[in-house]
Amino acid sequence: MADINRDDDVLEVAFPPRFNYGERVIARSVIRNDGTYNGKDIGELLVNKGDIGYVTNINTFLQQFYIYAVDFVDSGHRVGMRAKELCTLDNLPDDVLAQLGDKAAALRTVGLPPAPGEPS
Repeated sequence: MADINRDDDVLEVAFPPRFNYGERVIARSVIRNDGTYNGKDIGELLVNKGDIGYVTNINTFLQQFYIYAVDFVDSGHRVGMRAKELCTLDNLPDDVLAQLGDKAAALRTVGLPPAPGEPS
């Protein structure tokens, strides 16, 4: 256990979680199995950068970090991820939305099922 790498000195759990249950998030990096995902080989790809998922659970690790269980519907994987590996799609700051301009409207529907009557 002495070889666990605490990669930063921030105590995340001293603050509220960055994401909420049901929040739509996007993966900021590729995630591979580190041996904690049953049924897949170590090193096997679980999540691609840009995959969209939903936060289904919030837990802690080492009494220091929040771990967000994210359900990636398209791949069928539910993966535990750190906040630094995710970005919200539902609660972007106003200044970011302003910089996106017209593209911000398109973000509201990314990863959502099509509305009734719309082609899928």
